[in-house]
Amino acid sequence: MRGRVLPNGRVDLLRQCALFGFAYLLYRLVEGIVGGNTVVAFAHARDLISLERSLHIFVEPQIQAWATSSHLLVVVAAYVYINAQTTILIALLLYLYVAHNRSYYFVRNMLFVGMAIGLLGYGLFPTAPPRFLPEWGFIDSLAQVTHGGTNGTIAKVFFNQYAAVPSMHVACAVMLGWTLSRLVKLRAAKVFWALWPLFITFMTVITANHFLIDAVLGLAVAGVSFVAARALATLRPHAWTFRTPAHSPAGAPAHAPVAAT
Repeated sequence: MRGRVLPNGRVDLLRQCALFGFAYLLYRLVEGIVGGNTVVAFAHARDLISLERSLHIFVEPQIQAWATSSHLLVVVAAYVYINAQTTILIALLLYLYVAHNRSYYFVRNMLFVGMAIGLLGYGLFPTAPPRFLPEWGFIDSLAQVTHGGTNGTIAKVFFNQYAAVPSMHVACAVMLGWTLSRLVKLRAAKVFWALWPLFITFMTVITANHFLIDAVLGLAVAGVSFVAARALATLRPHAWTFRTPAHSPAGAPAHAPVAAT
């Protein structure tokens, strides 16, 4: 039992928690520092609307209008959006660490690369989310369901309201959905995780937190992160390479320890 819960020992588990804790704190702190220019952020949001209109894909207001006809759907979308990058992400990482430890480090590297790209995007192109643009027909359903809650002092320091490009919700959903669809055995579970990125994209649109272009850029971030993680795996193939259960050495237990950092 201890081998399954702690595949590489207590020190490695603490190291992984510290790495993600530090990365998450840095992520939020940098977001708060670079997210102060609201004039530029709103200008960028209007630029995205103009681009989508020129491409005839500016359909987010209509999609949200349809979704808001169901109060239940609005509530579910709000809490899925809030938890996707917090409790759900943490739970999935813990699951990967315990149940698929030999693939966990590859996923971890993907997420770190994606977070770095996200910070770069937020710094160079701060963008107001659609929910801040009611003149275009958007509704801040997140604020309605949660009754505000992002205007306190702590939130202003740790959260950037203008971090819409790229959508890290979509990027993480693609990275985790792709991973889990290959690792789980049940066919229904494979389908569920394969569709997870589309589900999260829908949640971000109907809560008016992202434009469709944000989602496309999030997909691109996931692709670049995968390529980068695969390149990193060549440095330590025994520790950082993605492995499905079928790729495990014959007779080796799923929780066999690996040398990883």
